[in-house]
Amino acid sequence: MNTSRNISRKAFCGLLFGLAAFAAAPLAAAPVTVKHASGETTLKDTPKKIVVFDLASLDNLDALGVPVAGVPSGVKPAWLQKYNDDKVTKVGTLFEPNLEALGALQPDLIIVGGRSQAKYAELSKLAPTIDMTIDAKAPFASARAHITTLGKTFGKEDAAKKLVADLDAGVAQLKEKAQAAGKGLLILTVANRMSAYGPGSRFGVIHEAFGVTPAVPDLKIGTHGQPVTFEFIQKTNPDWLFVIDRDAALGKTGNARKMLDNDLVGQTTAWKKNQVVYLDPANWYLVGGGATALKQDIDQLNKAFGGK
Repeated sequence: MNTSRNISRKAFCGLLFGLAAFAAAPLAAAPVTVKHASGETTLKDTPKKIVVFDLASLDNLDALGVPVAGVPSGVKPAWLQKYNDDKVTKVGTLFEPNLEALGALQPDLIIVGGRSQAKYAELSKLAPTIDMTIDAKAPFASARAHITTLGKTFGKEDAAKKLVADLDAGVAQLKEKAQAAGKGLLILTVANRMSAYGPGSRFGVIHEAFGVTPAVPDLKIGTHGQPVTFEFIQKTNPDWLFVIDRDAALGKTGNARKMLDNDLVGQTTAWKKNQVVYLDPANWYLVGGGATALKQDIDQLNKAFGGK
């Protein structure tokens, strides 16, 4: 009897131990199909070795706490400087991948977007590849969707929801202020040249999502914007002038402040009311729709319009 009971107890304990071990073991990840700007890509498991050519996606993965194995070389904003460390493999540039470095790294996933979008077909032959290019027609909605997609792909849904909720709250506050602030014009300076960008352009989020009324609603839409002069700015007379200094974005000495300090720009309402806002150049020119960059951009504009 005692022997039988002991055996039964051992069997019962063994069964409990086995069930506990099964419950604690990670479940095999089901295949997930990621819809993106260049199609669909099915991932059999959660990627472990990730290469990112798109700085907005690098920003998002950093905010989500997802490790990255390979990145392009080149200028990055302050909070992404750690990826320039030698411990992180450099896999080319934003425009041109280093196929030898990629071959040696053997990534489980490659992420492209924006400047690297043209390399999607080539890179998808090396490893599963997704294209996180922002939709210029709906930039903020597209950026939100990308955060959600990456959160789902890497099991970071809760963190992604928090990031999106924070952005939504900031934008709601910003739109209310922007609608009462007057009309705005956004320009990009390159050395001694300028281009203006409006709704539907690569920087159109300032109008379409953030709520700034465009001073010129029918600007030419294109990658390089519409070339403009000081006379154009003076004639347009924006209430707010938003400036992106491309040279500063690339780590060079910026020239925008000096260039705009002239009699013609000085006649505008924006200049007279001290409503010329020098936007964070790296955020706008390099990173685009990344979670941290967007949060900083929204905070800067909220502050410019008279809030915290």
